[in-house]
Amino acid sequence: MTDHLRSLIVSISGTAADARLLDIVSQLVHRHPVTITLVYVVEVAQSMPLDVELPVEQKRGEEALQCAEHLATHALHRKLDHVQTELLQARSVGAAIVDEAIDRGADAIALAALNHRTYGRTTMGESVDYVLKNAPCEVFLIRMASRQPEPEFDTWR
Repeated sequence: MTDHLRSLIVSISGTAADARLLDIVSQLVHRHPVTITLVYVVEVAQSMPLDVELPVEQKRGEEALQCAEHLATHALHRKLDHVQTELLQARSVGAAIVDEAIDRGADAIALAALNHRTYGRTTMGESVDYVLKNAPCEVFLIRMASRQPEPEFDTWR
């Protein structure tokens, strides 16, 4: 880990994972002031224009960012130079997060993920894979504990 994080991108999802992620971020930046950019990405389907108005999704993103900004400023009040929020609209969540890190010259990206099943395989999703493979900086990934048990398939009987 770098000795001193100056700029950190934190991917916000609008779920309970945000509070846990920000709690862990507070532990990462406990020694030095840091600028945190909270990012929420509204994913736009290929069938729609990229600049389409998505009021429900945009409102959800704005509310998630407000809540995360409140949590960040209270949990990290002495450790922050600045908290910024960005509501982005993109085709790919992972690519938008990486692009934001590049644009801001971020030292690290922090994100939380939950395992889910796709085509019978456990995965954290395409966005997490993309960020891990393409980020130009360190990535702090918190894998949240699954709240629901995986379905059991007894194929041996």
